[in-house]
Amino acid sequence: MTSLTTGGSSISPCLWFDDQLEDAAHFYTGIFPNSSIGHLARYNEAGHGEAGTVMAGEFTLDGVRFRGINGGPAHFGFTEAISFTITCRDQSEVDYYWDALTDGGEESLCGWLKDRYGLSWQVVPTRLYELTSDPDPARALAATRAMLGMRRIVVAELEAAADAAHGSGLDSPP
Repeated sequence: MTSLTTGGSSISPCLWFDDQLEDAAHFYTGIFPNSSIGHLARYNEAGHGEAGTVMAGEFTLDGVRFRGINGGPAHFGFTEAISFTITCRDQSEVDYYWDALTDGGEESLCGWLKDRYGLSWQVVPTRLYELTSDPDPARALAATRAMLGMRRIVVAELEAAADAAHGSGLDSPP
């Protein structure tokens, strides 16, 4: 396979909405820092949408560029097979993103949620990664078990579970 060395290309997700792209772009850019709405192409008489409504566009969330289209109803839907992970420094960030994205959406397990548009997100504190890969297998197992019972990830509960297991000999699943 030949590789390109120009570096001029880029990869960005493209999200198919029924007709909510503009609303979604405003919703997401209102949540994430370093975000903006780029160009929005509007339907004219030639498109299948109502003239003047958004057909396609771009928006940036915390420096990551997204593309979107209003492709019409019921052709494709979002599933958990694709999700976006928000890595959070601390519990206050977890709470901020969790509360903002579940507004009109729904909670799931293990830090996953669906927002009001059906897009799946994982809201994950860095401490979860640290605890579930702890060199002490008992601590890692206890933190993993605690996470599996959570919806929103709560760092203090993960740490308490790991601390309680330290040196306990807890080294195998139930």
